[in-house]
Amino acid sequence: MRSAERVHAHVPRWEITVPSRPGRLPGVMMAGFSDRDNEFRDLTLVPHPSVTLLLDLGDEPFVIQDDRGSRQHGRVVAGLAPRQVRGCGPTSRMECLQIRLSPMVAHAVLGASAELGGTVVSLDDLWGRESVRLQERLRAAGSWEDRFAIAEAALARRADAGRATDPEVTFSWRRMAASGGLMPVERLAAEAGWSRKRLWSRFRAQVGLTPKRVARLIRFDLAAHRLAAGERAADVAAESGYADQSHLHRDVMTFAGMTPASVALSPFLAVDDVAWPPGPGGSRPAAAAAETT
Repeated sequence: MRSAERVHAHVPRWEITVPSRPGRLPGVMMAGFSDRDNEFRDLTLVPHPSVTLLLDLGDEPFVIQDDRGSRQHGRVVAGLAPRQVRGCGPTSRMECLQIRLSPMVAHAVLGASAELGGTVVSLDDLWGRESVRLQERLRAAGSWEDRFAIAEAALARRADAGRATDPEVTFSWRRMAASGGLMPVERLAAEAGWSRKRLWSRFRAQVGLTPKRVARLIRFDLAAHRLAAGERAADVAAESGYADQSHLHRDVMTFAGMTPASVALSPFLAVDDVAWPPGPGGSRPAAAAAETT
């Protein structure tokens, strides 16, 4: 098990623990978060190209809310690209398990992809009492390693019983991830052997967003990490497929609800290399996971 603290610049003092070895399920990443300094009190979450499960293991609730007025706590699912999501932490020590799922895995284990795009919902609505039992087992576990194993087993059971995405949808996701969101939908459809209309419909039903929206999200995610790494917005725009810096600014505002300068200082992006380390070749986790799903 690997644990790390980051304490300089705008990096928060969170204790982050990740599994000591790769999991059995491709397209799944986990990290345990603990906060002893109450830095989770009021934070804006930056969207990324994966579905997130957040299981609260602390004594007080960690509340997730979005711009639609939805407020969830305890056992939360954030679909792809929810709008202006904020986390409101407890006044005492916070502890939670976060799980990132590629859309392919999320479709199988959650079974509600079309309803999850751009939303935050309770895991109870998808899993019923099983979500409560999972949280109780995680809280009773003696270590993070045990928690990771418990969560992985629950996801594996759901994945085995769930429905896989169409091969054409999986292929299209991988191609978009590999291209950094720059491959045109028409070319995707042609390579997948479907009409543009069919790809649009099936992709939306199984991933939760349209191919065009997902492509923008992947491109935004890569750009956001470059901004967080200290690169100039003009350079990021020019090298990430944006028409100009204003185009980048609009996309960042659309997905994150903040300026590029504010995104660059996001505490979640500051700890990404610890919680969600880049894959082979330095690729971002969501894109790397998609390629093996």
